[in-house]
Amino acid sequence: MRSSIGRKLIVAITGLALVLFLAGHLSGNLLIFAGRDAFNDYAQFLHESLHGVGVWIARVGLLACLVLHVWFTVLLTRENRAAKPKYQHDATVQAPKSSRIMIWSGLTILSFIVYHILHFTVKAGSDYASLVDEAHRAETGEVRHDAWQMVIEGFGHSYNVIFYVIALTLLCSHLSHGVSSIFQTLGLRSKKTAGPIKAFAKIYAIVIYVGFISIPLSILIFGFGSK
Repeated sequence: MRSSIGRKLIVAITGLALVLFLAGHLSGNLLIFAGRDAFNDYAQFLHESLHGVGVWIARVGLLACLVLHVWFTVLLTRENRAAKPKYQHDATVQAPKSSRIMIWSGLTILSFIVYHILHFTVKAGSDYASLVDEAHRAETGEVRHDAWQMVIEGFGHSYNVIFYVIALTLLCSHLSHGVSSIFQTLGLRSKKTAGPIKAFAKIYAIVIYVGFISIPLSILIFGFGSK
């Protein structure tokens, strides 16, 4: 952890875990378009996996990856700036904009994640916890949380959607450079594969971006889920 190479490996490995999580998280979130039953089934599965322990294992693991990723990225950024003479600007001039704002986009994303957890996980300052899937209760007699309705109501407010879109824009700017860097740090990028890997990183970032923002925009602008 004290060496530059070790810190880069930690950033790359934790970044890979977060990248894989985003793909899985998006796949689950898109079930909202399949309707209330499908989305609530998915939410119930997550919360009941391993007798309710699974979701907490995932949360703690992801939180650890996030903290390590941000912490060691900050350390590496400070080391790079301290090691570079003030008169050298060539690397900055030629670096893509996404790489130049990595630290700031990362910290903004971190603040959004905290807000997102308070909004939909902790349900702070809202009555989301009281939402019940009435159709499911009438059919099975089982009381379960109406996660589908929670998302519909949550993204029915413009300020939530605006913050969400801004954070996703920065996230995907971060991904377009970060995904490619993961391959490089892990020694999986060569001169031949550099082009395809960069293209893959950009395509991945676009898919993640379009997929995630399609949900709040569909709700707020097109009235998806409104009665």
